[in-house]
Amino acid sequence: MIWCGCSHQLKNMSIRGLKKKQPKTFKVRIITVDAEMEFSCEMKWKGKDLFDLVCRALGLRETWFFGLQYTIKGMCTWLKMDKKVLDQEIPKEDPISFHFLAKFYPEKVEEELLQEITQHLFFLQVKKQILDEEIYCSPEATVLLASYAVQAKYGDYDPNFHEPGFLAHDELLPKRVLRQYQLTAEMWEEKITAWYAEHRGIARDEAEMNYLKIAQDLEMYGVNYFPIAQNKNHTDLLLGVDAKGIHIYSINNRFSPNKSFEWSSIRNISCSEKELTIKPLDKKAEVFKFFSSQLKVNKLIFQLCIGNHDLFMRRRKVDSIEIQQMKAQAREEKARKKMENQRLAREKQLREEAERAKEELERRLFQLEDEARQANEALLRSQEAAELLAEKAQIAEEEAKLLAQNAAEAEQERQRLEITALKSKEEKRLMEQKMREAELIAAKLVKESDRRAKEAEHLKQDLHDAREAERKAKQKLLDITRLNYPHMAKYPQYSPGDSRDANFDKGSIKLDLKDIDLKRLSFEIERERLDYLENSRKFEDRLKELKSEIHALKLEEKQAGLYSHWNEVLGSLDRSLGSAPSWMKTLETGDAVDVNFQRPFPAYLLNTASSWPCSNKIQHMVPVEKSSSQANSLAANSVGTGTRKQIIKVQQHDSDVIYI
Repeated sequence: MIWCGCSHQLKNMSIRGLKKKQPKTFKVRIITVDAEMEFSCEMKWKGKDLFDLVCRALGLRETWFFGLQYTIKGMCTWLKMDKKVLDQEIPKEDPISFHFLAKFYPEKVEEELLQEITQHLFFLQVKKQILDEEIYCSPEATVLLASYAVQAKYGDYDPNFHEPGFLAHDELLPKRVLRQYQLTAEMWEEKITAWYAEHRGIARDEAEMNYLKIAQDLEMYGVNYFPIAQNKNHTDLLLGVDAKGIHIYSINNRFSPNKSFEWSSIRNISCSEKELTIKPLDKKAEVFKFFSSQLKVNKLIFQLCIGNHDLFMRRRKVDSIEIQQMKAQAREEKARKKMENQRLAREKQLREEAERAKEELERRLFQLEDEARQANEALLRSQEAAELLAEKAQIAEEEAKLLAQNAAEAEQERQRLEITALKSKEEKRLMEQKMREAELIAAKLVKESDRRAKEAEHLKQDLHDAREAERKAKQKLLDITRLNYPHMAKYPQYSPGDSRDANFDKGSIKLDLKDIDLKRLSFEIERERLDYLENSRKFEDRLKELKSEIHALKLEEKQAGLYSHWNEVLGSLDRSLGSAPSWMKTLETGDAVDVNFQRPFPAYLLNTASSWPCSNKIQHMVPVEKSSSQANSLAANSVGTGTRKQIIKVQQHDSDVIYI
């Protein structure tokens, strides 16, 4: 707020000078479109004194466009320049408020508005009238005007600085347009920003001038509307006064006038009470009369008509020296500003280029620093790699020595394995030879087993025949005894038992002889059995030796691929042993052999096979009593791994005939 002292203070002219009385003052508040000011005014000041004070405070020289407006009883009125301020019908308030506004509008803003302050004040007032919907503007034009207003306020568009939402607090569009289109604030801002970005390089005063040049083409621009009537009873028309003339509008249409009177075609305008008369220049034309609602309105219309007509005539005359000076100054100012803008544009361009070059240099510097850092890292990595390679070389050298040593050991091992392989081949050949011998022995034992089995069958059959013959002989002997000694009871001096004893003595002699043969035969059988057992034990020992040798060779030659071969050899050996008869398989070490021949022979005869040695090679049959023990078993375990264990039992039948 600007405070200006309008009273003049007198200085003391001498030491004893008397102070003059200060004049009485009153306070005034001046409200412009974008600011407020307060002044102290003398009581005798006229309206022009106050107006000039405000213009000097604003630095305004184009004063003929503006005036001081105040509101009294709901009607806007302009302060009269030729009357005292306090003598006019102004609001009784302290301070007294006046609005400094444009009272008259130029026909062509670009030619008539010379000062930048004048242009700025018009821009602010027209912008406010558009936003307050006092001047109608299409939605498309409002967006374009809003973009120029943003350019005038914020300067060139910078996407880094003008981020989305920077227009949220600015009033740029009329509420009517916002209601007409259902768009969000972000959408409107996007549309305005799209136009705003195209105004790059336009200065503030140029943007404001572009705004006014678009606004002056609007139908309602610079028009002051007043309700009028062609008769005293009805108010059905609107009268509009602007820089071009007087226009008559219908009450519902302010865009297209029904009738217009240009200032050049008007001869005279007269005002009488509420009646206003417009006389055209053409005397034959009809005089237009109308009535206003109040006398004040009629006087206001008359003042506006006089002011606009004076400006109209002034534009068509030669400019005064003051106007010429102002235009020259305006041209110089525009040229200076243009040069300044060009210089600023060049400097801005140079600065942008310098900034781009700086950014490029910084980027290049960062790139070089990055490359240097990467080179240092690569150097460090190469040094570390060199150290690692040196360590690896040392390790490789040690490994080479170790490999050479291992190669020598491997060569020695290879030679040893070759020698071992040769030995293994020789041992394999010997083992195969031993296996063949073992197979021959096993075949012999099998044959011997078959022969002994057949002899046992013959002995069994002979024993059965001997028992049958003995039974028949006993029966026959009993029969003969009954026939030869039927009357032994009659002759007691002769005992048949004596003769029987004699006969039995003879038989005893025969039996003794036979017992001797049987004993000898039994001894021979026992000896052969013992020889067989001895041979079996030797064969078993031999097989065990072969088994241990094969197992040792299998361990030594496991890596040479002989493992499966020796398994086949052992399997064939076990199969050959498994095919042998059970009676030839001997017991393992520590097994007990229980045979009936190990106990002493009884006094009875034992039938034997005829194939064993005998004096007369005849089968001998002797009855044998039944023994309490039914069977003695001979257990013979198999020889070698995988061979089945079998037990060969020697049983005594009812007649005690021993069979294998």
